[in-house]
Amino acid sequence: MLMILSDSDLRAYIGSGRLLVEPFDESIVRENGLDLRIGDTIARFMKLDRAIDTRRDDIESFYSTYHVGEDGFRIYPHEHLLIHTLEYIRMPDDLMGFVNLRSSYARIGLTIPPTIIDAGFEGQVVVEVVGGEVPVDLYPGDRFIHVVFAKLSKPVEKPYRGVYQGQRGIVLPRFR
Repeated sequence: MLMILSDSDLRAYIGSGRLLVEPFDESIVRENGLDLRIGDTIARFMKLDRAIDTRRDDIESFYSTYHVGEDGFRIYPHEHLLIHTLEYIRMPDDLMGFVNLRSSYARIGLTIPPTIIDAGFEGQVVVEVVGGEVPVDLYPGDRFIHVVFAKLSKPVEKPYRGVYQGQRGIVLPRFR
């Protein structure tokens, strides 16, 4: 049975060290989740006249990666970007997270695909953002995604140890 963690549950997990959130700021704790902030690197998906071959292509050739300063960056209509969170997290083996776009950003047309943070994952969270109908300026440090944490019925037998474990900044897609 899943149980959604409340703000006091999250503070207890973080205070005990079972859930690591670095850097931590009390302002990211919400009623039923954490609002994670935009990091300082983005990757723009380039529109090329060739297909991506997930077994043969150098995926890096399909992206341009940039460091962004306090002046922020712009996401253009229907553009696809990868962004990462400022926070580095370490999930215990009995929690998972549902990643959602904060509703204020959804209300101006931005979207993200369904994203899960697996039990045992450690790293900065990387999400795809899709632009809406008008350009939108975004800034590092702004609260951007809302993560709802769910306690699993028991710890997982095989915690996440995949190719994105320990990621910092933008890690481009990896196919095995």
